[in-house]
This record gives sequence, structure tokens and C-alpha cells, in this order.
Amino acid sequence: MNENIEEKIQNLPVSPGVYLMRDEVGKVIYVGKALSLKSRVRSYFNELGGHNEKTKAMVRHIRDLEWILTDSEIEALILECNLIKKYKPKYNIRLMDDKSYPYLKVTVGEEYPRLELVRHMSQDGARYFGPYTSTGAVNETLKMLRQLFPLRTCKSTAHWGKQTRPCLNAHIGRCLAPCMGKADAAEYQQMIREVILFLEGKQETLCRQLEAEMLKASEALEFEKAARLRDQRMAIEKVVEKQKMVSEKRDTYDVINYARGSRKVCVQVFYIREGKLQGRESFFMEGIQGEEDVLTPFLRQYYSRVQHIPGEIYVPAPETGEEEGVTEAWLSKMRGHKVQVKVPKRGDRKELMAMVGKNARDLLLLNERQQDMQGDRTQQGLEELKNVLGLAEVPHRMECYDISHISGTETVASMVVSVDGKARPDLYRRFKIRMVEGNNDFASMAEVILRRFSKARVADERFGWLPDLVVIDGGVGQLSSARSILELVGLESLPTVGLAKQFDWIYQPNQPDPVVLGHKSPGLQLLQQLRDEAHRFAITYHRLLRGKRNLTSALDEIPGLGPKGKKALLQRFELSLKNIMNASLEALEQTPGISKKAAGSVYDWFHPQGQDQENLENSCDEMRPLETS
Repeated sequence: MNENIEEKIQNLPVSPGVYLMRDEVGKVIYVGKALSLKSRVRSYFNELGGHNEKTKAMVRHIRDLEWILTDSEIEALILECNLIKKYKPKYNIRLMDDKSYPYLKVTVGEEYPRLELVRHMSQDGARYFGPYTSTGAVNETLKMLRQLFPLRTCKSTAHWGKQTRPCLNAHIGRCLAPCMGKADAAEYQQMIREVILFLEGKQETLCRQLEAEMLKASEALEFEKAARLRDQRMAIEKVVEKQKMVSEKRDTYDVINYARGSRKVCVQVFYIREGKLQGRESFFMEGIQGEEDVLTPFLRQYYSRVQHIPGEIYVPAPETGEEEGVTEAWLSKMRGHKVQVKVPKRGDRKELMAMVGKNARDLLLLNERQQDMQGDRTQQGLEELKNVLGLAEVPHRMECYDISHISGTETVASMVVSVDGKARPDLYRRFKIRMVEGNNDFASMAEVILRRFSKARVADERFGWLPDLVVIDGGVGQLSSARSILELVGLESLPTVGLAKQFDWIYQPNQPDPVVLGHKSPGLQLLQQLRDEAHRFAITYHRLLRGKRNLTSALDEIPGLGPKGKKALLQRFELSLKNIMNASLEALEQTPGISKKAAGSVYDWFHPQGQDQENLENSCDEMRPLETS
């Protein structure tokens, strides 16, 4: 058991809650519940506990743990189930539920929207309803809705009114055939509004309609049709019934509370979705003076980056003074509908507010203890590096360099910086290798070191001061390349080491044997963290360039689309080929810098008559939204 785990176990509360076990890469490998968190978690590390082989294997992989306090074991059970569905931990086999509950999706962003069943939500502007607990029932509901409302089911986005032959659904009256120009746009949108009303839970009118049609069919002795209508009505009722069984109150809201410490504030957000506690997020704020510096800044920073703002947000105290009502109005504007920021006075919400506050206090105390320990360990690591590497002083600023490419293409380099053992992303830099062709890591490393430590860059304030230690991701070869350049530019006295990947041995210039530190060494761990961050930063940049190249290559083939047009499309559709491919003709024509003729060429290129749209989509599978660094 490592020191981090031991410290956390000592601080575990004797309270009900949920605990999450994480492995060396931070992945959740187990979620459990307990009436007493302290007793339950401690039992895993009791050598006399008589654990089975699976539990022993799990314990060997635990590197970190966290917990969420609840008011009762029942609440812990509910939260445990939701977290297991979210994280799908490796060692929760008996409680696992690999099934993704279905959603009904209305593609409101399209000119003639569709209704379809999907397994996952996407941020694509569509309306999603669910999740539903009975797949059979929701399929029946989807079928029934398509029978009641003749919506299109095809995924084709061909020019409306240009098709000459109707589909089978249009032949049998199940589609208004907008592709042939037979659909009235206003009538179609009215149908969509009715479908949305139904999916929002206003099914009474529809049920009465089905009841009337069923009686009419029975009177006409159309018993088969009457049975079908009866089954459809029962399917709707079954969906509604199943949703109620999840929770009697299917409200959606956020609960926010915080705790203040001597150095910082911990803010926690609990998400209540469809009546279920689905999870939480924790944030730390520094430089807080008064109470007014907590909630208002947090609400504005947090909700400016989330994609879903609920209609109700519960906080421990109201805004006062000049800020009263300002945040609420801003949230309403961001959401497009009214948002109420409330202080719970009684009942379940007040109890939940207290629980959120209790979690915030617990996490804050733990964080402060860990920060004290981490600060001590970081200082120990810096002192160790000074001693084992023979440095004149503690390395306050360290820079690490890494190279990334695939078979010598799109070669890039990264420079990451830590100051006093802490990462400084604002000082990170990335380089596109220009002078090296093919797969040559040594020459690429030499180029990036030359560009970083040239006289112009050394004098450039944007790069900050010279480092106290340069770390090269690699062994003797990469280190030699870097040292040759440093000697060339007159910086041969700059301390430089190479961190070899396989065994994490530390190589120094002109030293035949590497420095070998234990895997628990605080100094080695500082170098490993720096090296891993350099690798991540380089990989991210390489993916970005590779994605841009592939995307640009695809657009190069479109006739009539020039360089300015390609640039305009990339900016408008967020560097995503799939976004461009799925865009309507109207959206393409509205792109600044794109003529109607060019927009038509782009649209026709991705929607050729007679070609299977699915095949076209499959050919673009790798063109996903790009990561940015």
C-alpha cells in the first residue's frame, strides 16, 4: 500500500457513501458502496481478510481512491449503480450492466427532421429524450409514432424536391416525401412539434386519439387493427410506467455547495438528472477574500463551459447587492429558457445541499493534507535531483523535449516546463520540424534544441529564462544530439540529462554509466511526470497536424473549391470533415467566403445521386473532431 492510499484511509469518514478505486493511469477499476466507508475500504488492505483472487488482483492495481458521502446506504446504492454504468469498472463484474439505454432523437437541426433511436447522446443540436429502460417498449413507441406521424426515415439529404421516384414509405402513406417536394414545410414542422410534445410527456391527447381509433376499429369489426392500436397505446403507457419506476420525481437540476479552508475553497456540483444522482465535479478556487468571491465567479466560469444548463440550480446562499439577479439572467440567456437560482428552504433539496457541503468539506481537508505532503515530497525530489546529478542548485525551472511522428511524417517536437516541480502549461511550446526529412529522431532533436536555444530565442521573453535542467526524452543518442547543439550555441554548461524510456535510467553527458534511482524516488518521479507530459503534448500536436492534412487532402479533390474556400469551410465547421459532409446546402451557402456555386459543388461532392450515403460516411471514419493542444 503506497503512502497516498495509506493517508487517505486514515482520513476516511465513518459514514455511508461510495468509493472509487483507480489504477496507475487514473482509470476507475472498482466502484463500491458502504455503510461505513472507513471500515469497508480498510478491509481491502487487511492481509488477514481472506479475500478471493479477484479482490487480491484488484488491490494490487489500486493506486488512488476517492469517495462521495451520502446520507444513507440506499442513496449510496443508487449512486453506486449510476457510477458503475458511467465508468464500467473492470472489477465490478457482478454489478456491471453493459447495456446502453436507448434515447429517442429528433434531428431538429435539419430542414425536414427525422425521429430515430440512438444509443448515445451527441452534441449535434438535436433533441434527445430518455434514456428509456425498456428497449422493446421504446421500439414499439418509435414504430407507433412513425405510423401516427408520416416523418421521413431516410438519412439522405438530397436536394429537396429533386427526387423523381418515391420511397416505399411514401407509397404506403408513411412519409410526406419532402424529397419529391410533396411535403408542406409548415405542416411538417407542426408534426415535429407534436412529436416533441409527446416525448416531453404530454401523451394524454394521443392516448385519447388511440382509444377513439381502437373503438372505431372494433365497431367496424376490424379486430386485428383494434388489437394493434391497443398494443400501441399500451406501449406508450409502458414507457411512461418504466420511467416513473426509475424515480417518482424526474426533476433535473444542479446542487452547488462549497467549503472554505485556510488557503483555498472547494466547490462541489452534484448533478441530478431525471431524478437520479448521476455524479459530481469538484473544483478548487484560490485567492478568495470574501463570500461574494465564491459563488458568483464560480457560476459564471463553470456554466460558460458546460453544454447543458438545467432549469434549476440550487446554491447555499443568494446573490446580494449589485449582483442580485444578474447571474440568473445570464444563465437564462445562455440556456435559451428561464433558469432559476434558488436556495433550498426545506425537504429533500435542503438535505441534499447539506450532503454536498459535507462532501466539499471532506475533500477540502483531504486536499490540504495532500498538498502539504506533496509540497514536501516535491521539495525532496528537487533536492534529490540536485544531489544525484551534481547540480549547483535546486533545479527551479526544468524543460523537457520530446519528438513525435509516424514513419517520419508530420514530425513535431514539444517543450514542456515545470517551475518548482509544478507544470506550467502557459510556458509550453511546440515545434514543427522543418529541416529534417524522414525518420531521424536524433536530427529532429538537434533541430528543436537549436531553435529553442538560439540567441534570438534565449532573448525572447515569451520563452522565459534559461532552465536549470534540460531533460531529453530518450537515451544516449538523443542526449548527444542535444549536447552538440548546446555546445555549438555556447551553452555547454547548461545541465542536461536523458531519460531512457525502457528502464527510466538517467543518462548524463560524458558519463559511461546511467544514474539509476528507485521507482519510489521523488526525484525520478518528477522527471517521469515531466517526460510523460512532454510526450502527451507532442502526440496531441501531431494528431492535430495529421488531421488537418487528411482533411485538407479530402477537400483538395472537390472541383471549384479554392484555397480560400477550403480555409473558410475549415473555420466554419470546426476542422471536421464529418460536419462538412453532413451540412445542408443552406448551411454551406451561408458560410462566409463561400459562393453559392462553390457551396453547391461541395454539397454535390458529398451527396452524389445514387451513391450509398453510408458508404461515404464509412470512408470518412478517421475524420473525427480534432484534438487541440
